[in-house]
Amino acid sequence: MKTIATLITCHNRKDKTLACLEALFNSSLLEGYSLEVFLVDDGSTDGTASVVKENYPQVNIIMGNGNLFWTRGMHKAWQTALQNKDYDYYYWLNDDTYIFKNNLTQMLSAADATEHKAIIVAASCSELSGELTYSGFLATGELIAPTDTLRQAHNFHGNCVLIPKYVYQQVGTIDPLFHHAIGDMDYGLRAAQKDIKSLIAPGFLAYCEAHDSLPQWCLAAVPLSKRIRSLYSPLGNNQPYYYSRFVLRHYGLLITFKCLISMHVRLFFPTLWGKLKH
Repeated sequence: MKTIATLITCHNRKDKTLACLEALFNSSLLEGYSLEVFLVDDGSTDGTASVVKENYPQVNIIMGNGNLFWTRGMHKAWQTALQNKDYDYYYWLNDDTYIFKNNLTQMLSAADATEHKAIIVAASCSELSGELTYSGFLATGELIAPTDTLRQAHNFHGNCVLIPKYVYQQVGTIDPLFHHAIGDMDYGLRAAQKDIKSLIAPGFLAYCEAHDSLPQWCLAAVPLSKRIRSLYSPLGNNQPYYYSRFVLRHYGLLITFKCLISMHVRLFFPTLWGKLKH
């Protein structure tokens, strides 16, 4: 029997978490595979843990302190799974991502086609519009739409990703250095350094609505004090400390310095930034 550890982290969105788990447990699974779920509830105050325990008692619930956010929550889920047993796959799943019934069968088939030596990424679309929302992407940042064959990506969003044991053995877990964002991108680049490919599975395999295209710190209509708090918040996608560590790790000191300068120019002069970009 091959085993899959599903890794999820959540905070105060009980209904979405329940819908995610419902889709997961209603999905098809190839014969000879078993699925276990490790859910980090990062300090929810809306009763998420108790309602999950009531509806899905088979889920392993790990309580966080409310300060883990996504990357550190996923790391905690992964570490807990590793203490439980040696799994054949580690399956990342965001709790606002609702997988299709054929999601796992398609992703496992894709892993089998690569001899279980590649990262398999599920592309998601909006349930409202059908448009591509999350997937792998090119080095330019352009999202890659799924086709009927595997497609290679430069990197990927971590919404729904299958990590075979071989990949884990080469790359390790997601890095808890990062707080909320960046951990998925860092993992993809670390894998590439080991000559491990990131591949988009055929077809759309989940629903997930896109988040706002720009964070608050980029918006001229937002007061400066609020822009500063947004940029330096753990939820900021480009939080300077963590983002600079990421860029330094993968692109070097010169690019790190350039990124830090440009993000602060954008922070203080968002209107001017728009003119400079044109």
